[in-house]
Amino acid sequence: MADPTPTIVLPAWAQVTEARRGHIERVTALLDTWAGALGVGAREAAAWHDAGQWHDALRDAPDDALRTLAGDATSPVKTLHGPAAAVRLAHDGEARADVLDAIRHHTIGRRDWARTGRALYMADFLEPGRRFARADRAFLAAQVPHDFEGAFRQVVRARIEWALREGHAVFEPTIALWNSLQ
Repeated sequence: MADPTPTIVLPAWAQVTEARRGHIERVTALLDTWAGALGVGAREAAAWHDAGQWHDALRDAPDDALRTLAGDATSPVKTLHGPAAAVRLAHDGEARADVLDAIRHHTIGRRDWARTGRALYMADFLEPGRRFARADRAFLAAQVPHDFEGAFRQVVRARIEWALREGHAVFEPTIALWNSLQ
């Protein structure tokens, strides 16, 4: 039987723990499953896979490195690993705007995303290794191939509710994303 874990190829500059690598593998597997179920074209499926495998490539990098790479001295550091990874990927020659935008904004969302960003935003939240609301998140993950936009709307709502319940900030781009879905 084939190994269901997708092949993950991280850049040489990636800084991830083994636990983070497991998260990346689960996110990428979910994206690959959805791409197959939705019958997306080969280019889009490759974009989804690459966004999944690279989205957290710098999640475990030092704070000062993230701030320098992202060119951002004021945003919460926990939001900078996506922008920093997008900068490094672009420097290395990645030119697909949908992949770079998906990675850059996967933590807080983006109102005018291509489907790659929306898929990554959902997979990052719905991957089965997260410990909270497992049944609800599994249900939403199963809905993605049947109602991509409806599932996306519910994931945005669930992420906002979770942030509020946990006492976290809800960032302006997340609010703009939610308002664009109304």
